[in-house]
Amino acid sequence: MFKAAALFVVNKIVVYKVAISKAIRSKLAFSQAILSLLLLFAISPLAATSDRGDLYQELQPGQTAQLTVLYVPAEGFAYPNLQGELTGVSVEIIRDFANWLQQQHNLRLQLNFVAETDWQRFYRRIVQAQGGVFGLGNVTITEPRKQELAFSPPYLHNIAALISHQDIPALPAWPAFPEHFAALQPLAFSGTLHEQRINRLRDQYQPNALVHQVSSNPELLTKVASGQYYAYVDAYNYWRAREAGMPLRDHPIAAETGETFGFIMPHNNDWASLLEAFFSADGGYLNSARYRQLLTEQLGPELAQLLLTTRQN
Repeated sequence: MFKAAALFVVNKIVVYKVAISKAIRSKLAFSQAILSLLLLFAISPLAATSDRGDLYQELQPGQTAQLTVLYVPAEGFAYPNLQGELTGVSVEIIRDFANWLQQQHNLRLQLNFVAETDWQRFYRRIVQAQGGVFGLGNVTITEPRKQELAFSPPYLHNIAALISHQDIPALPAWPAFPEHFAALQPLAFSGTLHEQRINRLRDQYQPNALVHQVSSNPELLTKVASGQYYAYVDAYNYWRAREAGMPLRDHPIAAETGETFGFIMPHNNDWASLLEAFFSADGGYLNSARYRQLLTEQLGPELAQLLLTTRQN
């Protein structure tokens, strides 16, 4: 009897030891998993930036400055040509800036281009960047954004176009909006000024409608071409889509002008004053034959003329 009781106690102790051992291992595994996640987060672009470039004030004589240029791929502005070479309006302007610095200030620059397909992540990476980092993403210059980052002088005067499927007749007047777009749903590119425009239209004319969201211009254009949505988009995106055969229409009465695009930089980028000098040199870059040539070659003569006329107005 005594031996049986003793054996029972011993078995219980073994069971408890095994349970305690498993619990410890479980806790260790959990702790290691948490540590791994923390380390992963710590090295992610959203937690701690790795985007850096040389500061102008720290350059040594004869040194080649290493500048980081983040860009959002966009046809006509930052894209690979048929030879696989990166080109576009934004890309060539920043290259012209580098050439101007070498000619006028004897400064040698190495532009290190980095693609970022997510526009909102691109924006946050520039906000968090350090030193000589530039962002090419067709970012509209606004006062609230100036609190977060620095802008170059404008490099493009934009037109925001309200678009729908081509079977929807042109909107004749604002009071006709509710009936005219009754069969369509509002669609917006998240985090952009176009989203604000669509929200205003919804609030005024379709207060019960849900604003559907997308995270890229190609997705937005595809959805509008399906015939179920209306949306705002930059004029060059609309023109490109029409040229590609997408069944879209713009509504001129709703077009908005007056906004400008600028290159973006972190506030600690000390190349900004040189970029301003580049844009104002020789009567102004936007007044130059070179600028007109870039717009014409990259965007086509009709769209180039439209955007140039918008700037003059």
